[in-house]
Amino acid sequence: MGKDNKPRGRMSAYAYFVQTCREEHKQKHPNVNVVFAEFSKKCSERWKGMSDKEKNRFHVMSEKDKKRYDGEMTRYKATNKGAEKGRRKKRVKDPDAPKRSLSAFFWFCNDERSKVKGQNPEATVGDVAKELGRRWNACTEDQKAKYEALALKDKARYEKEMKAYKGGKGGGSSKSKKESSDEEEEEEEEEEEEEEDDDSD
Repeated sequence: MGKDNKPRGRMSAYAYFVQTCREEHKQKHPNVNVVFAEFSKKCSERWKGMSDKEKNRFHVMSEKDKKRYDGEMTRYKATNKGAEKGRRKKRVKDPDAPKRSLSAFFWFCNDERSKVKGQNPEATVGDVAKELGRRWNACTEDQKAKYEALALKDKARYEKEMKAYKGGKGGGSSKSKKESSDEEEEEEEEEEEEEEDDDSD
């Protein structure tokens, strides 16, 4: 089970294959750290060279996990049906509202994501995210400076657009400071969710 007891997503045949490769590597080389990019590339090449018969056991594992997932999801939906009704409805986002500014890391991801995917075509969304995080942490301060500058510029753009947006909606709004603050927090949460979704494309 994952966040909020939601069932863990089903694993693909390739994901099971990579997991098996990792376990084999760990048994043979327990003290050697895995370099994701190289390891993923080798797994991808090995997978492409396998016959359907060799891949079959991983497809069987994937189908078994799909049944597990479907069963858990059915129970999860039945259990949370009542709770879902009591949750706050997601506020409809104003299409005219300024898009939230991106962090330096997100600007970096925009540059590097296609490269990581190109080098590791069979990598999962999670693996791509981990590799992006690893590459970001490996960057020097000088390399990060470019993205920090983009983030600052985008933040200034957002603040300017938000000021104009709020002014356009009417400065004499009767909303309390608390209501405005709550709305801004909701906007931030929604934008963060959107950024996470973008990163998983």
